[in-house]
Amino acid sequence: MNKETCLEVQGLSMWFGGLAANNDIHFSVKEGEIVSIIGPNGAGKSTLFNCVTGVYKPTSGKVSFYGKDITSMGADKVCKMGIARTFQIVQVISDMTILENVTTGALLHFQRVKPAREKAEEILRFTGLYEKKDFLTPEITIADKKRLEVSMALATQPRLLMLDESMAGLTKVELQQIIDLIKKIRNNGMTLIVVEHVMEAVMQISDRVIVLNSGKTIMEGTPKEVVSNPEVIQAYLGEKYRAVS
Repeated sequence: MNKETCLEVQGLSMWFGGLAANNDIHFSVKEGEIVSIIGPNGAGKSTLFNCVTGVYKPTSGKVSFYGKDITSMGADKVCKMGIARTFQIVQVISDMTILENVTTGALLHFQRVKPAREKAEEILRFTGLYEKKDFLTPEITIADKKRLEVSMALATQPRLLMLDESMAGLTKVELQQIIDLIKKIRNNGMTLIVVEHVMEAVMQISDRVIVLNSGKTIMEGTPKEVVSNPEVIQAYLGEKYRAVS
């Protein structure tokens, strides 16, 4: 059965003065897929996230979500449409507890605090943070902060979850825990787009991988195809991947 197209990006370009952060990018994501976006620093990955989620309005091109043009929508409307994201530098509210942070996300769809809190507790059980729900965010590890940010995004009840480097700087154990959580989220029917440098994670979770370099797409394929591509090896992965491929 052919799955519905969740997100479609057509000819997206984002210029800052004379610099093209994104240049004529095309891709689509099917419902239920995990698509990873990789590439060197400065390749335009986070800019692409910002264009899709309404932080930036692209210079040209079109972004469609389930067939609806969202190119000119602001971030709040994009979130209400059903796209939630995390950030490269974790964004949590430091003077609130874990539960209060997630409840804040849940208030997007709830008029009253009580049902929003109940939804937040349900999500914290799902993401494994419930036992720490009363901790203030400065009291928790970076791994738990990343998990909290994912929880806050899930609280907005998205159809598409976009993760910006949620696995950077983690130990092997913490990394595997996040990988397991991402798989669990997808198994619950979620579509995900993941920007990530940790290739161990990309190889485990991705259905497809898009490679950006200098604002342009240089390849799209399965994880195995990507790590064996000479251009990707040269631009990003390095010589060690020649042996792998």
